[in-house]
Amino acid sequence: MPARPPVAAVPEELMPHLGDVEGVEVVPYDHQDEQVVPGGGRDVDVLALSMIAGPWLKRMDEVPGLRAVVLASAGYEHALPFLPEEVQLANAVGVHDTATSELGLALVLAAQRHLPHHVLRQHEARWDRSVPGPWRSLADSRVLVVGYGGIGTALTRRLLACECEVVAVASTARAGDDLVDQVHGVDELPDLLGTADVVVLTLPLTDRTRGLIGGDELAALPDQALVVNIARGPVVDTDALLRECGSGRLRAALDVTDPEPLPDGHPLFTTPGVLVVPHVGGASPASLPRMGSYLRFQLEAYRDAGELAHQVGS
Repeated sequence: MPARPPVAAVPEELMPHLGDVEGVEVVPYDHQDEQVVPGGGRDVDVLALSMIAGPWLKRMDEVPGLRAVVLASAGYEHALPFLPEEVQLANAVGVHDTATSELGLALVLAAQRHLPHHVLRQHEARWDRSVPGPWRSLADSRVLVVGYGGIGTALTRRLLACECEVVAVASTARAGDDLVDQVHGVDELPDLLGTADVVVLTLPLTDRTRGLIGGDELAALPDQALVVNIARGPVVDTDALLRECGSGRLRAALDVTDPEPLPDGHPLFTTPGVLVVPHVGGASPASLPRMGSYLRFQLEAYRDAGELAHQVGS
């Protein structure tokens, strides 16, 4: 437990949603100002990186006395290369579950109901009931949710309301819960992909999940299956996805891409059957208040035990 009340450097944008934390000195800072050291130059126990981390994500080793970092993102792989040794790291567990699962459901519905096609017809001021391919629905379809954590669970709850069958997949098999009868292990994917109408990826990017959905996995999917990525771009082999979607055999809806940001003119933008949105899964008015509540929880845990909850690592 820290010998003195901990100092927490908190981005100004989070201050209205955090409030006072008893026993913790909270020091606001401008996360975009490279000249102002978080914590005002004093030793900092906990550095909370903002929704847009700014320069301090890559300069954590310059923060005096840094002992712990709380990210405002669910993903954490981008922070690991810059994390000093012996510094604790926690990601934003639960903060973005609702917003990201909302977008995941929106992408599935948009692709299944041909909304991009209809939006383009509206832009042309044309009434055209034709669609590029068969009429589809989410109801009565089989959806694989690959990554059954907080976001995957929140998405499953929404998918079930749309009257589809959900098959949950996690790193290892385990018993089910109130939403699914069982959770399959990722090693079962080869047997599960062949029966999926939709695959939604919601898992973190790690060495194990990088390239998880490659050419063989995509080839195992039935014709006209939909791949939805709300996880991290490198979970999917972009070239393999382009080949399958470019041939017209598969479709995709992507909130994240590899590379990211997607360069202007990249073929994913113009490949038929591919819907791309620019990594906006967590963009919601609910994000800052929920991050404020989560940060309070983390600061109280650190104050009481000198340890963050939900620590992650390499």
